[in-house]
Amino acid sequence: MKGLSTILLLVVSNIFMTFAWYGHLKLQEMKVISNWPLYAVILFSWAIALAEYSCQIPANRIGFSGNGGPFSLMQLKVIQEVITLIVFTVFTTVFFKNEALHWNHFAAFCCLILAVYFVFMR
Repeated sequence: MKGLSTILLLVVSNIFMTFAWYGHLKLQEMKVISNWPLYAVILFSWAIALAEYSCQIPANRIGFSGNGGPFSLMQLKVIQEVITLIVFTVFTTVFFKNEALHWNHFAAFCCLILAVYFVFMR
């Protein structure tokens, strides 16, 4: 159960992270925050990042084997990176229609799947 909780928290964390890092670009494109000064956009993104950290920190604490969780630090990091790229890919294809996926992106995803395999290999 700790493994599933960790992964779900990492997914939610990465959704917030992606919006904090890249959502302002879509909001600017939509003319929602196009007149905001940079410091206001940064503060807006930090507020979203606070929600990200509110999920990321518990995910790492619950999932870390040193705290009774099922994952080593290396495994947690690789899982987090794979989730980040999945969330980012969905975000990009849904919100930024001019960004297309190409064969090399799929090749990179295959490499990430291999990274997960190797990090869990004994």
